[in-house]
Amino acid sequence: MKVDPVCGMGVEEEKYSKEYHGVTYYFCSANCKSTFESNPEQYVKKPGIGIQLEHSHKNHGGHPETHSKALDHHHETHTGGDHHGHHHHSVEDFRKRFWTSLALTLPVLILSPMIQIWLDLYTLEFPGSNYLLFLFASAIFLYGGAPFLKGLRDELDRKQPGMMTLIGLAVSVAYIYSSLIVFGLEGMDFFWELTTLIDIMLLGHWIEMKSVLGASLALEEMAKLIPSEAHLLENGDSVMDVPTATLKPANKVLVKPGEKVPADGKVVSGHTSMNESMLTGESKPVEKKDGDLVIGGSLNGEGSIVVQINKTGKDTYLSQVVRLVKEAQQSRSRTQDLSNRFAMYLTLVAISVGGGTFVVWTVLGQNIAFGLERAVTVMITTCPHALGLAIPLVVAVSTTLSAKNGFLVRNRIAFEKAKDIQAIIFDKTGTLTQGKFGVTDVVPFSTDGSGFMEIAGCLESRSEHPVARAIVEKVKEKSTQLLNIENFKAIQGKGIEGRINGILYRVVSPGYLEENKIEYQNAEINRLLAQGKTVVFVMKERQILGGIALADLIRNESKEAIDKLRGAGVKTIMLTGDNRFVAKWVADELGLDEYFAEVLPHQKSERVKEIQARGLTVAMAGDGINDAPALVQADVGIAIGAGTDVAIESADIILVRNDPRDVNTLIALSKSTYGKMVQNLIWASGYNVLAIPLAAGVLYSLGIILSPAFGAVLMSASTVIVAINARFLAIPR
Repeated sequence: MKVDPVCGMGVEEEKYSKEYHGVTYYFCSANCKSTFESNPEQYVKKPGIGIQLEHSHKNHGGHPETHSKALDHHHETHTGGDHHGHHHHSVEDFRKRFWTSLALTLPVLILSPMIQIWLDLYTLEFPGSNYLLFLFASAIFLYGGAPFLKGLRDELDRKQPGMMTLIGLAVSVAYIYSSLIVFGLEGMDFFWELTTLIDIMLLGHWIEMKSVLGASLALEEMAKLIPSEAHLLENGDSVMDVPTATLKPANKVLVKPGEKVPADGKVVSGHTSMNESMLTGESKPVEKKDGDLVIGGSLNGEGSIVVQINKTGKDTYLSQVVRLVKEAQQSRSRTQDLSNRFAMYLTLVAISVGGGTFVVWTVLGQNIAFGLERAVTVMITTCPHALGLAIPLVVAVSTTLSAKNGFLVRNRIAFEKAKDIQAIIFDKTGTLTQGKFGVTDVVPFSTDGSGFMEIAGCLESRSEHPVARAIVEKVKEKSTQLLNIENFKAIQGKGIEGRINGILYRVVSPGYLEENKIEYQNAEINRLLAQGKTVVFVMKERQILGGIALADLIRNESKEAIDKLRGAGVKTIMLTGDNRFVAKWVADELGLDEYFAEVLPHQKSERVKEIQARGLTVAMAGDGINDAPALVQADVGIAIGAGTDVAIESADIILVRNDPRDVNTLIALSKSTYGKMVQNLIWASGYNVLAIPLAAGVLYSLGIILSPAFGAVLMSASTVIVAINARFLAIPR
């Protein structure tokens, strides 16, 4: 399998390629190819050797594009940030370096004169002991410190000094100075500080990388949802087990109880319920019958079904989810850019303060060893390592978390804006409503007309008109057995009629009554007509038994969604091309603050501009088709009800389910994510306010001083706290 050297994803089509050092590399997108071309050395282990996956997984269901990122960590794990020089090292590599260095640190501690003085328990000094100490420390410096030294070189080559520059300088200065002490310079070495510092830094990096990797591995778990084999139906009833990768559109497969659907498709036979929780976040089993769409990877319930495949490979819902999550994890946010700039400034400050500290203490009469120790401690304590990790980790966790719960973030900046939404504009049809005709009101005209719905259902069962289907569906809710009809016929443009038990019944429009001069007086019917609803009348001979009102049904979830938004102080607005009467009815039913009716698709973006002109941060939620211009114009474009078609290019955020309540969840996650980012930035940099003065020795006269090793502990502790804090990000309920 060909693997993209930039993102580690499998490459199904050899559309993008680049030859480098005699080797042809293939890419899953033009963006990855461009990234490679800008700095190929960053993605190539050795010239002439193709990229290898250090942690491979079998191809689940033949979908190479769903494979996760390569785990050798040379890709940009930190969401667009290349501020860490240790990307060329794997989690396993840091683990080995940490344990090896820790083992070598024990003899360093035992042989160090300063440790012996502090413990006052033993004295271990023999000819050549200082040289033995030097050898152990050198091994740790060269092996354990290698990632930091390489990081220092890389950052200086890019002229972007950062965290690795600080660590690399600190350990280099400490090692060189201590080595000079061994070979004759006056002073006290601090090999023990050097080695423990490297140990702590290796441990911090190891834990950090495991945390970052854990977020990315969620994509691999999604890939595992696809079964490796499918039951292909051939020649009617013949069943053959084939690799999922070989399935093609129009193939029919059998999905047995308890099995996973091998690819996206449509149920053509059978009835069951599906567990789609791992895909859309819907916890309840979803009923599936003939004609319903199913998602590859969803778990079949109690019934066997036959599914006709309509999407395979990179076109499937799952593959698109993985792609969109990758895009979101790689996209940058304003908060992230701010933290990266701050990290660079902090690095420059640390080097300046560290150098100044050395000069000041030397001028004040302290020996070079003391001044150097203070300078090293300042540089180590000030390391912005946790700062560089603060935002990317939250981004990685939040995008993966949102994908698991049925909404996909394509634009990080828009996602951050979601927390500030002041007004949200909903499209009506298919967003606040179900997008299908249904019975909303039943109005009997007299007490003896109570059974007229059953009469209407019997007559309409012979028609394919949308009004007819809605009435029949309503009648079937009561499981009423349909009566036999005789002499059924359509009344052109006005309704239908037929005889039941010898009596003539009709279901007709208001136009039929007007044409035949049949009058009625009913305030409720007049009210329903004023709401823009479609009303039909059921007649027995020339007597009106009752009226049935129909409209695009409002979603049960819409009322709850609107109430929560208004409770949070968000202005709710509806935008629709429907007539003003229907729009007013929906707005009144849901308690909307405002609505625009009879708006053509090309006019929708103008309405969004009008709301923005009021000084409000505006979100637009629509179906992503005729709402595309409005979605682009809004500060936050939300495609709602995308179902299995998640590739909607005009939206910033895609809500998979047809549930407007997910907008509330989206806003809540945006606020929670931003809160985590702020918390992490505080944890990552706040300790410097106290630690830097202590490291510089401002309280030295009081006997309070910060050692290099303890400074490293503080910095590494901040890193670990940031990593753990990001992992606790959750969607508020």
